[in-house]
Amino acid sequence: MTTAGPTPHGLHLEPFQGTRYRLDRVDSLAAVTSPPYDVVVRPDGLLHLESADPHNIVRLILPQADTREGADRRAADTLAEWLTSGVLARDEKPALYVYEQRKGDLLQRGVIGALRLSTPAEGVVLPHEDVMPHIVEERAALLRATAANLEPLLLSYRSEHGSGGTGGIIDRTVEHPPLLSTTTEDGFCHRLWSVTDPLEIAAVQQDLGGHQALIADGHHRWATSLRIRAEHPSPSPWDYALVLLVDTARHPLQVRAIHRLLHHLSPLSALSALAGSFRVRRVEGPLAAAMEALSTASAKGTAFVVAGDGFHLVDRPDQALLDRTVPGDRPELWRTLDATVLHSTLIDHLWQIPDSPQHIAYIHDTAAAVEQAERNGGTAVLMHPVQEEVVRDLARQGVMMPRKSTSFGPKPATGLVFRTLLP
Repeated sequence: MTTAGPTPHGLHLEPFQGTRYRLDRVDSLAAVTSPPYDVVVRPDGLLHLESADPHNIVRLILPQADTREGADRRAADTLAEWLTSGVLARDEKPALYVYEQRKGDLLQRGVIGALRLSTPAEGVVLPHEDVMPHIVEERAALLRATAANLEPLLLSYRSEHGSGGTGGIIDRTVEHPPLLSTTTEDGFCHRLWSVTDPLEIAAVQQDLGGHQALIADGHHRWATSLRIRAEHPSPSPWDYALVLLVDTARHPLQVRAIHRLLHHLSPLSALSALAGSFRVRRVEGPLAAAMEALSTASAKGTAFVVAGDGFHLVDRPDQALLDRTVPGDRPELWRTLDATVLHSTLIDHLWQIPDSPQHIAYIHDTAAAVEQAERNGGTAVLMHPVQEEVVRDLARQGVMMPRKSTSFGPKPATGLVFRTLLP
């Protein structure tokens, strides 16, 4: 997504003094990192990360206490303790950071920096999903308490055929030894370099000033940063958010689905309510067979897999039902999204499930969604990913997709570098 040339209304990226773990103070860098807060499968994944190392970053991004306020205070106190004790330290010079993720043939490189915040109306950073107010409030309270951007958002932009000053600087930077290198248990190798040369930083800024970006991952963190910015007089450090910018002309992102776990709806009740409105077929075999059937059906129209007591493919919705239940004031592209039909027709109308975290969980990992449904007697609704072109098209139109419609990746690991806002 590129504008015609450099513009004052393009991306404005600033260097910052990154806060990082001191390698001589932790046993393993991989053991102190975490996936983004909303990807951590709770409670199992949270407990696993907490036990991996006493300094795991999950203690800051998902602090635990009896109350929300107590959790935020614990995160702030823990961050202060780690900074005072030297477990964490700020880099001496402000820098932009080149970040690489590699797993097999998959390679992604981008630049981490502090990006000036902008509203959707300014057309610089384009969101594509609605957010959940209670999550924005939770993340805002944590940001106020810690005064730190603990996790970079993932933003994508598109250069002309992968060329440009930023790409050249990345290529030259990765020829040097990295600041850090580690392989996390998901098999990804992560490497990080700092760019401190003023001329190189200026070249990146000039190049990015001609682009707009799509929020690939981090809508709630972006909304949180905008809320906190409004609470502080400008200019201030709160005018910026921590982001990873990836040029998808060079490194196309992967798009995956985010599944729904319906805590209090049994698979039998879910399937019974669909009778006469959707075609429902049992899929024999393992999870992989069910997802393959979903992929085939999704190529022809709306489709889901309902899991929790075996796998059932749900497709071919009744058009009259869709006409009655899906809002008609949006583009056809939005009205036919699987997530739109799921929430408007199934969750709101047929199943009548309240839109609250007590009833609906959003889980990125397919197997984890199925396992939790089977363990607790709930229903998992497995989704097929949306094509990236659909996401960009709707974002350009200013149309928000239903919350948690997409999962772009690979996502940056949390804990490699972050930004503290206070001196």
